[in-house]
Amino acid sequence: MRRFVFTLALAGSFIAMAVYGLSAPSSLSAREKQAVAPRATPAPRPQTPTAVIPESSRPSTVVVIDAGHGGFDRGGIPGQRVPEKTMTLDVAQRLKAVLTAYGYRVVMTRDSDVFVPLGTRVAIANSYRDAIFVCIHFNAARRGSANGIETYFYSSQSLPLASAIHYYVAGGAPTPNRGVRRRGFYVLRKTTIPAVLVECGFLTNATEANFAQSSAYQQKLAEEIGRGIRERSLVASTSAANRLAANNTTVPLQPFIDQTHYRDPDLARSKRGKRSSKSSSKSTSSKRKHSSDSDSEKRSSTRKKKSAPAQTEN
Repeated sequence: MRRFVFTLALAGSFIAMAVYGLSAPSSLSAREKQAVAPRATPAPRPQTPTAVIPESSRPSTVVVIDAGHGGFDRGGIPGQRVPEKTMTLDVAQRLKAVLTAYGYRVVMTRDSDVFVPLGTRVAIANSYRDAIFVCIHFNAARRGSANGIETYFYSSQSLPLASAIHYYVAGGAPTPNRGVRRRGFYVLRKTTIPAVLVECGFLTNATEANFAQSSAYQQKLAEEIGRGIRERSLVASTSAANRLAANNTTVPLQPFIDQTHYRDPDLARSKRGKRSSKSSSKSTSSKRKHSSDSDSEKRSSTRKKKSAPAQTEN
């Protein structure tokens, strides 16, 4: 009996040693069980809504550049030494290169020394729905001391574009700022897209004429006009979403002088060009008609002397 009890006690001790001496599960098996264990699905993170810029206020991708004058139309005033048509084309071609580098699609109303009627220039501009129209010109005056930069627009949709271009061109030019002006030039009045006309200085002013003939200054004008085109969406009157996207950078909306009551000299010039291109048969008939018309002109001139002269721009 004692031997049996001793045997049971000995067997129990061996069993206890075997149980308590077992090694813990290896780390590899624990990792395997953890890998196959189902995981909790993470909660979705809230997304910050991004500001959506309305399509109407997005920058256009097509820029129609209009180099003023050309061909038989030298531009400027009679006796002007530097032809305006050459200077406008130089700046326009440089502007084309600047805008192309920015990624814009550029359309030129003329790319050489040819005459393009005003109606054709407007038709080219209006054939592009999502575009802007930029006319390059230089100023002229009989008073040689007249100088400075002017930018013209007509429709209200063109004011932000005029403000941005004038802000950079006038700010970067070593000449006076003559301001933004609203005026009914034919190419501005007849276009259905934002359109501006930039007067890049007076070619009748000796200092500004020297500037205009400098390739460095021509490039400077092109770069400043291009910068105004690229940043026209930052004009202060645009939406808050645009300003937020631009780190609150704004271009001030420029005040302007309303000159819409002035006569459009470009339209009168185009009519003179049409008269000069008439056939010889029509000119012969007009000569026969001139004698009868001269008497009526004399009578009308006598009546006009009694009225005040019309106001014109210097």
